[in-house]
Amino acid sequence: MVKRTTVMSEPTYFVLAALLDGPAHGYGIIKRTQALSDGRVQLAVGTLYGALDRLASGGLIVVDGEETVQGRPRRYYRLTEDGHLAVTREALRLEQAARVVTGRASLMTGDAGA
Repeated sequence: MVKRTTVMSEPTYFVLAALLDGPAHGYGIIKRTQALSDGRVQLAVGTLYGALDRLASGGLIVVDGEETVQGRPRRYYRLTEDGHLAVTREALRLEQAARVVTGRASLMTGDAGA
């Protein structure tokens, strides 16, 4: 069951969003996050792995597999059903919040032309 939090941080949101495309390893998540956020979110490796540990302990992601590349382990993560639900809910929350402003902005634009 997804625990309702007040606000999801932008880095957490984009990490979860990056995993919507399927499992990814740490570096892949960093790159997807940067691309999805148009460069606004640039995760340091330590920050990412702290976030991944927190998301895994919260049941939002799981380790999907591991391989060794050039003698180093590469761990892949994927969203759980709760993780998918959490990022979807946050997207809807953000969309609703944006409509409060964009709706008013369009009204003001319409008034300005009258």
